[in-house]
Amino acid sequence: MKLTLIGAGNMGGSLAKGFVQSGALKAEDITCADRSEQTLSSFAKEGYNVNITQDNKAAVKGADIVIFAVKPWILENAVAEVKDCLDYTKQTIISIAAGKGLDELDRIFNKDGKTPELFYLIPNIAVEVGSGMFFYCTKNASQKSIDTVQDLFSQMGYAMHTEERLMSAGTALSSCGIAYVFRYIRAQVEGGVEMGFYPKDAQRIVLQTMKGAVDLMLAHNSHPEQEVDKVTTPGGITIKGLNAMEEAGFTNAVIKGLKAGK
Repeated sequence: MKLTLIGAGNMGGSLAKGFVQSGALKAEDITCADRSEQTLSSFAKEGYNVNITQDNKAAVKGADIVIFAVKPWILENAVAEVKDCLDYTKQTIISIAAGKGLDELDRIFNKDGKTPELFYLIPNIAVEVGSGMFFYCTKNASQKSIDTVQDLFSQMGYAMHTEERLMSAGTALSSCGIAYVFRYIRAQVEGGVEMGFYPKDAQRIVLQTMKGAVDLMLAHNSHPEQEVDKVTTPGGITIKGLNAMEEAGFTNAVIKGLKAGK
């Protein structure tokens, strides 16, 4: 399978690296196209021997899947540049431009009344290390293409085929949500420093604790409160800490933040 990425910045670059690191695709089967020579040269410096080019038109020719990993306001111009070189009878098109829904993608990619198999997909940057979260919806896509996309992205994390109405919520929970997780980690590390740990030690403790929490929930397929109950004894320090966080608006702040990013 040949895959082309139009746009190799933070997200496009993370996807390319994720495909290679996970073994989902061979480096020689990936082409990254970007206007920035500096962005493209970083792949070689980091040991990712993907094909690189500044020629978007050349990049899409012969690809089985073309991913448009560009900013939403750039998407239409990027598509217009290569539209004549796309083969809608053979190629599957994926856009990760947030907010550009299937009807708009259908309009943007329309070529003489014809449109390709379209996927609107939202990833997050953890794809680079094989722990990505992906939401996607489709239009004009065959079951074979859906199965191909599902399998491809599942090799780099967890992929969920969902209704388009849930795409913005998925973006808030995962694509934006990973930033909220980082901010929580920062807060907990700062608390650790205030209590006496060196920053690097506090961060290691917090990261291992978070990893343990995630691994427990995945292993037990449990609700978080089930795991909370195991470590909260009557009159204990854990419940006092949890109640202090709630008094400061912890849960409400998280929900407000998610809804603000929707």
